[in-house]
Amino acid sequence: MNPSKNGLPVTLLSGFLGSGKTTLLNYVLKQNHGKKIAVIENEFGEIGIDSEFVIGADQDIFEMSNGCICCSIRGDLIETLNRLLEQHKKFDHILIESTGLASSGPIAQAFLIEDEISKSLYLDGIITMVDAKHIKNTLNEQEVAWEQIAFSNVIVLNKADLVTEPEMEALKKQMRQINPTATICKTTHAVIGLNQVLNIGGFDLKNALELNILNNETGKNISSVSLSFPGYIDPDRFKIWLQMLLLNEGMDVCRAKGVLNIKGSKERYLFQSVYMMFEGRFDKPWGLDSPLNKMVFIGQNLNSQRLEESLKNYATF
Repeated sequence: MNPSKNGLPVTLLSGFLGSGKTTLLNYVLKQNHGKKIAVIENEFGEIGIDSEFVIGADQDIFEMSNGCICCSIRGDLIETLNRLLEQHKKFDHILIESTGLASSGPIAQAFLIEDEISKSLYLDGIITMVDAKHIKNTLNEQEVAWEQIAFSNVIVLNKADLVTEPEMEALKKQMRQINPTATICKTTHAVIGLNQVLNIGGFDLKNALELNILNNETGKNISSVSLSFPGYIDPDRFKIWLQMLLLNEGMDVCRAKGVLNIKGSKERYLFQSVYMMFEGRFDKPWGLDSPLNKMVFIGQNLNSQRLEESLKNYATF
């Protein structure tokens, strides 16, 4: 999961139908931001590109007047990425819109395990657009909407002008219950600073541990479980325990991340996982901070007591 400094950052734009993904893409394509951004869309018919902004077209690849490149996914995503890189070498960023009916997990995994793209590209972050007005009904009816939120690095609560302030606060609380580690922004008409969605280092371990340990949240569909306790953890046994957890729980564990206190080391040990993909390494010394194990698990049917007891019985001193 470590991004290459020489690689090209990729942002995945997720969100259920009607959340405002296309509005955000149009906003990016029409701004004078001075960046060379490649925008990969599912179908050009959805984005509604105005002809006045198009300089030229070549096999479904459009150059925009502000330097952006727009490309449609006509088949496999990896094939589209390779075709784009072959024809246009110099980019600052790639922004991909996923279909509104898909989970972000499989696409995130592709960037971690596919040799074809992992050498030249790295996943910078997953941005999920949320329709603030209708998300409550969507969550009641569509399980994939929970997964989209669970995988997010940034949750954009769009159409903020259509809800009251108390409704917005309640929505923020619900988002934090599903995903306590994501940054939450609110927008109207998807107007947002590019620095809030691009180059955020969402899968860089240095930024993975900005954890706000909340009270454990459980409930229907996807929720989060946060653990915090003192003592030492054996990193090798912890990896085995996590692998066993992922094997036993399967796809129910969407994401996990945390900071561990390793016996014999004065440095923090950072880890994160996306489904079955695991990464861990030592970071910086604890310094003035008291060593403390802190972990967040996001998934379905998670039980905080069972997780903590299992972990302590297997991997702690």
